Amino acid sequence: MAITVVLLALLVVGLSAAAIWLVLRGQKERPAPEVAAVPTGIPKEILRKVRRIEIRTRNLVNTVFSGEYHSVFKGLGVEFAEVREYTLGDDIRAIDWNVTARMGHPFVKMFEEERELTVMLMVDVSSSNQFGTVQQMKGEIAAEICALLAFSAIKNNDRVGLVIFTDRIEVFVPPKKGRKHVLRVIRELLYFRPEGRGTSINGALEYINKVTHRRCVVFLVSDFMSDEDYATSLRIANRKHDIIAISIADPREVEIPHVGLIELEDAETGEEIVVDTSDGQARRVFSDMGLQELDQRERLFQSTGVDVIQVRTDQPYADPLMRFFRMRAKKFR
Repeated sequence: MAITVVLLALLVVGLSAAAIWLVLRGQKERPAPEVAAVPTGIPKEILRKVRRIEIRTRNLVNTVFSGEYHSVFKGLGVEFAEVREYTLGDDIRAIDWNVTARMGHPFVKMFEEERELTVMLMVDVSSSNQFGTVQQMKGEIAAEICALLAFSAIKNNDRVGLVIFTDRIEVFVPPKKGRKHVLRVIRELLYFRPEGRGTSINGALEYINKVTHRRCVVFLVSDFMSDEDYATSLRIANRKHDIIAISIADPREVEIPHVGLIELEDAETGEEIVVDTSDGQARRVFSDMGLQELDQRERLFQSTGVDVIQVRTDQPYADPLMRFFRMRAKKFR
C-alpha cells in the first residue's frame, strides 16, 4: 500500500526525479545569502569569492587547460577575404557560382583565418541550480567553469560574452576582451539575483541568435531540468553557432538515501510530496526516473549534433573538461 501511495504521489504531483530538491523532513532549502546594500555596490564577500575563483581557475589555465583550449579553437574561425580565378587543384566546393556565372569562367572564394573568436557563455540560473549535496551548489560550479573557459578564451585572444537566463533573459554582457571584463562576468554570475525561477532554454537560444550576427562558440551551461521541447531550437542554433552543452548534475537527483521520511520539493514550482525512503521499491522508482531523464537528454544532444560535457557536483569538473577538449582536438586533426 505504501508503495502504491508513493507512486501515485509522484505521478499526480508531476515531479520529475531529476527536477526536484531533496530536503530532509523538517528542513527547508538553504536560502541564498542575504547581501546588504553597500555604497560601493559589490559586497566584499562577493569580491573575495571572485578573487578565489580567479586564483583557482587561472592556475588551471596556466598549467594545463590553456593548451587544450588553444589546440581546439585557435584558427577555427574563418572569414571571407576575396575571390580569384580557379586554378587546377583548388577545392571545387569553394567555387563562387555567382561570380563564375558573371565572368564566364570559374572563380573560387578565398578565406582567411580570423584573428579572434567570440565565446558566449549562456548560463542557466533557475532555482534548480541553487542545489548541491556535496560541497558546492550547481550554480557555484557553473560560475567556476565559466571563469575557467573565460580566462582560457582571453589567453587565446578571443572575446567573451555572457547571457544569464531563467524562464526569461536576465542579463546580457556583450563580448569583450581582457581580464577586467572576465572579472565582471564572474561577478555577475555570483552576485546577480534572478527574477525568474523556471527555465526556458528555447528563449535563451532564440535570444542568442538575435544578438549575435557572426558564428560564435556557445557554451550552454545548465542542469537541463524542468524544460522540454527545445530540440528544434537547439538544432537551429547549432547550425549557426558551435553549441557545446555543459550539463551539471548532483548525485541526489538520481539516488535517494535510506533516511526514512523525506520531503521532496520542486525547486522551480515549490510543489512538495513526502516519500518514505525506507521503501526500497520507491527508491528504485525514483532512481529509474532520474536515469531515464539522463538517457533522454543524452539522446537529444546526439540527435541535434550538440557536443555535451557531463559534470557532477561530487567529482572534479576539470577532468571532464579536459577529456572533452582532447577528444575534440583529435577529431579536428
